[in-house]
Amino acid sequence: MIPGYTIVEEIFRGRKRIVYRGRREEGKRPVIIKTLADDFPTTSDLAGLKREYEIIKNLRIDGVTKALALERYPKGLALILEDAGGEPLRNLLDSEKPLPRPPFVRKNAPAVDLVAFLETAAQIATAVAELHHHHIIHKDINPKNIIVNLETRKIELIDFSIASRLPREDQKISHPNLLEGTLAYISPEQTGRMNRAIDYRTDFYSLGVTFYEMLTGQLPFYSTDPLELVHSHIAKTPQPPFEVNPEIPQAVSEIVMKLLSKTAENRYSSGFGLKADLAFCLSQLRSKGRVDLFVPGQREVSDKFNIPQKLYGREAEIKILMTAFDRVCTGTIEMMRVSGYSGIGKTSLIHEIHKPILRQKGYFISGKFDQLNRVVPYRQRNHSGFSGTGPTVIDGERGRDPGLERKTVRSFGTQRPDYHRRNTGG
Repeated sequence: MIPGYTIVEEIFRGRKRIVYRGRREEGKRPVIIKTLADDFPTTSDLAGLKREYEIIKNLRIDGVTKALALERYPKGLALILEDAGGEPLRNLLDSEKPLPRPPFVRKNAPAVDLVAFLETAAQIATAVAELHHHHIIHKDINPKNIIVNLETRKIELIDFSIASRLPREDQKISHPNLLEGTLAYISPEQTGRMNRAIDYRTDFYSLGVTFYEMLTGQLPFYSTDPLELVHSHIAKTPQPPFEVNPEIPQAVSEIVMKLLSKTAENRYSSGFGLKADLAFCLSQLRSKGRVDLFVPGQREVSDKFNIPQKLYGREAEIKILMTAFDRVCTGTIEMMRVSGYSGIGKTSLIHEIHKPILRQKGYFISGKFDQLNRVVPYRQRNHSGFSGTGPTVIDGERGRDPGLERKTVRSFGTQRPDYHRRNTGG
């Protein structure tokens, strides 16, 4: 299939990518081979594989997968990674067969080995801290992307397909099924509904969900409804791990809850601070046989200057918008105008109503009057407001509201010809 390599087994098949375990014929070195699932991959898919290779090719971090090569073959590209052994944490969490000293709760073993958990968690925290030190945000930390070798007790972070080198990113609102990352593990700001940019601290939230599952055997939030799951990440507080499993020390539980804070400012500001707290817990457990309660986050020193993204001084205006929204939810129809000079914060203010809209399972559609684009009729309503959000709403949720598409097309008629063609086949 790929010249110079022998495929041993397929270990993962997704919608876009396939991962194999194999050997490099030269030297018989074991490798992991990641390829694209499509026989005729798009330019975007090929660029994504190249970008993943570029991000990790020069990294030499313990606990992070190492890229060996990016090979061309007749059907596209193949990313060649080092095979350090082990298997995904996801498989081990779901396993019902006996395992040597697992650092997590499993189906057939309700007790968790706290020493093993703290050792493993500290390794993961160190790997994440080193990534952030190299200005890389993983954006998809979850048990599927953590490889655990139970023989060597080593871990490895994998899958940098959506990783970023940008210090901050703005996440646009889209249907939950179209969001980057794994929905059960993404941070509130990664949903695009928090009026907050994404930075490296999004990884700490995902790490908190992973630790929660390792300790309790369950996710902090579970729902078959994607919008309900998004709302849980944004607005609901999970039951603390020590209440789910009394064997978990409250101090360890507090560390996980700090990672699961809704706002990035309340999480750890450094992976090394997280590692220090985990190491302190491990030291107490080994010396005293218990972990005394302490305030997490007191041992960290951040090497990054972070300006809070909280909206200040607009409490009265936010209250007016929220009150109006509550009235609309009872069946009334209202229109409000927010005006002010450019850059005064009108957009940030309006975006504060994302949370209540999501709670009511509504849709947020925005438009903007652009003083430099006045020549196109209905541009503010049609182009700004509906070109992105509208098709996403319709395409993403046809099954839940089959009449929404017909109503939208009927209301807009020929004033939105490209949208009409997309959804009617015309």
